[in-house]
Amino acid sequence: MKLVPLGDRVVLKQLEAEETTKSGIVLPGQAQEKPQQAEVVAVGPGGVVDGKEVKMEVAVGDQVIYSKYAGTDVKINEEEYIIVKQSDILAIVK
Repeated sequence: MKLVPLGDRVVLKQLEAEETTKSGIVLPGQAQEKPQQAEVVAVGPGGVVDGKEVKMEVAVGDQVIYSKYAGTDVKINEEEYIIVKQSDILAIVK
């Protein structure tokens, strides 16, 4: 099964959380903060959304930082993804 986003939506795969702190303390799963950094897996076509022309500025493979409470979590084939609007992406990590 493959996710194909519509409009100005982007499918992200979240990067793994750090399991140890810089000082070497190992964090259990519940204490790990969910990272806001992810890799772009699929990009919608853009086009006219809500009467405005939207040009997609991210590409598959980009690493991005997105808003903390943005998007919808989806689980397909035991893989977890997040579907967000392009406007919820704050920056591209280069």
